[in-house]
Amino acid sequence: MKSTLSALFLSLLISSNVFAVGLKLTPGTYKIDPAHTRVSFLIKHFVVSEVQGRFNDVEGTFMLSDNISKSTIDVTIPIGSIDTAVAKRDEHLKSPDFFDAAKYPTMTFKSKKFTGTLSSFRVTGDLTIKDVTKEVVLVGKYTGSAKDPWGGTRAAVSANTKINRKDFHINYNDKIDIGPAVGDEVTIQILSEGVLEK
Repeated sequence: MKSTLSALFLSLLISSNVFAVGLKLTPGTYKIDPAHTRVSFLIKHFVVSEVQGRFNDVEGTFMLSDNISKSTIDVTIPIGSIDTAVAKRDEHLKSPDFFDAAKYPTMTFKSKKFTGTLSSFRVTGDLTIKDVTKEVVLVGKYTGSAKDPWGGTRAAVSANTKINRKDFHINYNDKIDIGPAVGDEVTIQILSEGVLEK
């Protein structure tokens, strides 16, 4: 009986067209959905552990093409949306010791070149944090498409990279007996969902 109910439930899910997943890519420009996009970071703390955080607000677009070289990404992230789950630490990160959000309220990434395939691509682009613009490379992939309940077409991508925070004039550090309190290398992971612009 249990297996029959499970089979029936699975059949209903498969036959439902409320949210059709796994569609072939519809080439075009996708507006980033901040509610379903995550830009997170990881950095060493006191040498032996790590601090995780994210930015809760992300704005911009990504354009996906079957000809990967024509794809683009243009993203703006408000620094004020930083979230490490500790309010006092978040305020410190917004201060002149780190991002200086009052003076530099956003960071941006603008792609210059896509190479590879949809399932495995590299994006070379300009990352601007504070008063520094530096070329970085994202390694990513297109993870799928879906029709949403409102008739929209959605696509998702993921990507990651590593940067040295000091390259962007984020130099603050304290020393402890075994080394720096905050690491220099920052691992960045991006999971983004966008809605096809009409």
